[in-house]
Amino acid sequence: MTMKELSKIMLVFGTIFLLACGTNNNKQTTESVLKQPNVLFIAVDDLNTWLGCINGRSGTQTPNLDKLAAKGVLFTNAQCQAPLCGPSRASIMSGLRPSTTGVYGMINDDKIRRNDNEATKDIVFLPEYFRNQGYHTMGIGKLFHEHAPEGTFDESGGRVKGFGPLPEKRFVWDGFGTSDRKHFGRTSTDWGAFPEADSLMPDHQSSDWAIERLNRKYDQPFFLGVGYLRPHVPLYVPQKWFDMHPLESIEVAPYRSDDLDDVSPVALKINDLPMMPSTEWAIESGEWKKIIQAYLACVSFVDYEVGRVLDALENSEYADNTVIVLWSDHGYRLGEKGTFAKHALWESATNAPLMFAAPNLPKGKVIDTPAEMLSIYPTLLELCGLPAYDKNEGMSLVETMVENKADNNAYALTTYGMNNHAVKADHFRYIQYEDGSEELYDHKTDPNEFTNQAKDPAYKDEVDFMKKYLPATNVKWDKFSSYTFQPYFVEQKARTSGEDRKPVQVIGAAH
Repeated sequence: MTMKELSKIMLVFGTIFLLACGTNNNKQTTESVLKQPNVLFIAVDDLNTWLGCINGRSGTQTPNLDKLAAKGVLFTNAQCQAPLCGPSRASIMSGLRPSTTGVYGMINDDKIRRNDNEATKDIVFLPEYFRNQGYHTMGIGKLFHEHAPEGTFDESGGRVKGFGPLPEKRFVWDGFGTSDRKHFGRTSTDWGAFPEADSLMPDHQSSDWAIERLNRKYDQPFFLGVGYLRPHVPLYVPQKWFDMHPLESIEVAPYRSDDLDDVSPVALKINDLPMMPSTEWAIESGEWKKIIQAYLACVSFVDYEVGRVLDALENSEYADNTVIVLWSDHGYRLGEKGTFAKHALWESATNAPLMFAAPNLPKGKVIDTPAEMLSIYPTLLELCGLPAYDKNEGMSLVETMVENKADNNAYALTTYGMNNHAVKADHFRYIQYEDGSEELYDHKTDPNEFTNQAKDPAYKDEVDFMKKYLPATNVKWDKFSSYTFQPYFVEQKARTSGEDRKPVQVIGAAH
């Protein structure tokens, strides 16, 4: 019996069980139970693993995310397909790897699918697949990089542009640092208490929109996507969220000033982010704990907003017939490896939360083996009893979630630019850059990835083993995808595409 057949049988038996046990539950109607499961699809921008349900680091307070994890299955070792918003989200929504599509940098949502890109020209995005299967699709906020390609949803709440609201003057960081202001732009990185009320935050308004949809009646199953902006920079939320994280309770991230002495020039180029605060600057200025405090305040705020939507679902007639997935597009470094940013192939930049809750899934299960965000698309299809989409490059996680054994062959692949890859498998992280330079970290003895073991003969077998997971296909940059914020990627795209490298005037804030 295949896992798809098993999941369908489990769905049927789960439905029968709910019917037998829920006759006195006013929230649940026979009609809604018998329908295919609804989907609540929650995206949280730049959310790393500093959550209560994963490591509880620095006294983080995430009661609603913790509650969701207890209600379903939590993947603590989920890895993004790219440590950058645009390519990560394009990968999740298309079901294809960046190395297959050439979407290595930012890209306009409407440009992901086009006729002269063989990989994406007729791709069916995840929400579209559900619509094609009879679902009513709705979405608000940041789901793709901007919001969504035109016409993706039956109902779109759109997205407030940018990451505001913003004060008249920045509080701490000017957004440029020591970077080349003319050519490579500005980050929206800054931190402090602003504005005065949650109701002024776009994420609060997104929750309101989603809650109103959950209180409606539907004559078909629905797919509801909610994309939250925080904790993406600027790290602004009202003061009450800062008050939950007093400075004296803040613990800084693991850091060594000589940490990058054993990595290659390519790795250093990729990590050259002078527009971002450096860890050394944060130490000297006394701002390190304040940055972490602001990040955790933003996490607690978005946890509250997620909780509002989850409570609305719990109090609706759809409570027992909805599949929930919550994910983030990548991790975020809070001083690890010398800076405050994503933008790297190291663990703190690629590891992000992934949670599923569904009628036919275990409750409170924690899985520590590697998983890919690319698996969200095929996993949702299987959980909802829908036909598999043959273009998905990810593997469904249903079997891993329902079986009582770990998938010891699990791996996750992250790509950052053309021919730069990280592989997470077993307790190792292997990185290979475009020039062939390598890194290997043994997480059993070195969870903070301080010591590169790639040249140690004792680890030769591990290096050779990890290489087998590298992708065979590495297409050139998609012509509509770029990352002008980072000098290395401007140069790489020009060099690998045969274009003349020209300085790019950047308008607005980079991410």
